[in-house]
Amino acid sequence: MTDQTAPRFREVWLLAATFLVAVAGLIYELIAATVSSYLLGDSVRQFSLVIGVFLSSMGLGSWLSRYVADAVRGFIWAQILLGVIGGFMAPALFLIYGWSGDVGLPLFSMLIAIGILSGMEIPLIARVLKEEGATEFRFENVLTVDYVGALVAALAFPLLIIPQLGLMSASLAFGALNLAVAGLSLVIFRERSSVAQIGVWALAFLAALAGLISSERLVSVAEAGLYENDIIFSETTQYQQITVTRYRDRTRLFLDASIQFDSYDEHRYHEMLVHPAISLAPRVANILILGGGDGMAAREVLRHDDVESVTLVDLDPAVTALFHDHPELTPLNDFALNDPRVTILNQDAWEFVEHSDQIWDVVIIDLPDPKNLALSRLYTRQFYGLLAEHISGQGLIVTQSGSPLFAREAFWSIVETFESAPNPHQPEAGLAALPYHTYVPSFGEWGFVLASPAPLAPRALSLPEGLEYLTQDRWQAAQGFGADTSRLPVEANTLQSHALVGYYLDGWDRWFQ
Repeated sequence: MTDQTAPRFREVWLLAATFLVAVAGLIYELIAATVSSYLLGDSVRQFSLVIGVFLSSMGLGSWLSRYVADAVRGFIWAQILLGVIGGFMAPALFLIYGWSGDVGLPLFSMLIAIGILSGMEIPLIARVLKEEGATEFRFENVLTVDYVGALVAALAFPLLIIPQLGLMSASLAFGALNLAVAGLSLVIFRERSSVAQIGVWALAFLAALAGLISSERLVSVAEAGLYENDIIFSETTQYQQITVTRYRDRTRLFLDASIQFDSYDEHRYHEMLVHPAISLAPRVANILILGGGDGMAAREVLRHDDVESVTLVDLDPAVTALFHDHPELTPLNDFALNDPRVTILNQDAWEFVEHSDQIWDVVIIDLPDPKNLALSRLYTRQFYGLLAEHISGQGLIVTQSGSPLFAREAFWSIVETFESAPNPHQPEAGLAALPYHTYVPSFGEWGFVLASPAPLAPRALSLPEGLEYLTQDRWQAAQGFGADTSRLPVEANTLQSHALVGYYLDGWDRWFQ
């Protein structure tokens, strides 16, 4: 390389490095936010905290960069440290959580370090470009490349990186990317590199490669710390982390590390969710299930001979495919998702209902708890009003409603929300709501709400044969509440207020934090 071409080559490399480190930096931020929401809950709160802490740390790093005497060496050290801290962030956090059950302090400590180092990158690159005498150097060119890199990372993270790599491999892969940038910079600026940097870089790069090669084992070790039993299935989709565990004949499903069912007691939950509504509705030909991708609710619906069609709408195709095809899991739902009466649609529940022109006899809502705004919107007055437009005049809606004991305010907020929702059959009134609850060992005391355009007349349930838990006596008892679970004044949940999220998080924190 001639003396004339070397500065131009270095200029091009530094701009390319700007793009690469911008991609890596935003990926680390998104990984931290995703891990935080998985392990600490409330994705909106966690994403907000992570973004705020990361950006402020970048500002601090940008300010601290003025104290770096040698810009080239400073940039290379930043890449090495980012490769180590950012690369091993996800594995370390999952292992720490599995060991201690707490991850807040290490997560935000690592996030601050990554933010400071990321904030130093652009000022240091700009200084190196000036020192190299870059032709017509303009700082805005560096920022433009940086922002383009951030855009690429933001698009690639949910669409490619998480579905293809998962959190742990993604963290290690982008750590290796930072180390590769450091390694190439050591070669390109070899006259300004130190022996110490080369040695530390070599060790860090070997560690990152070893981590990538053994990433599946790291995932297994981390998951073994998170879950009590053997993991028979694990997949990270663009929507969530799916994990299925098995111990002898006991199977459990976890979404984002939160239990969804235990095969030992899921019959209690699903019988209470489905059969009161199906038994009390005068017509049950057409049933809509929102959520319930494991097929357990569909299994209970199909026990009723009058059911002609079931439409099951679940956002994540990986869940429905798992319980439609997996030879060890399909028997749990009695092959319900393979029944010709069942139509499976992988869509957002709100969008599906909004664009549908169907009328259903019963709507069964088997969605995860409203622990964030994305889920809370499906527990709002507006959504319940939309559903009411799609049931017959004597149709019913039933939803799982969390725990009236652990999250008492949240449970009664759902009741209040139904009672204030628009009723197209009686415009002067809200929907009639009938709350009930039962004990499910995996969850604790658990609640449900039945809603209808008109109050339900008391009558006996017409139950199919073969139920393991629900009886007429159990149904009567389920409608009574003790003093510590009885109704109290709360707000309805709306798209404007999302009061339910606060009630839910405060309730569970009060018991388990």
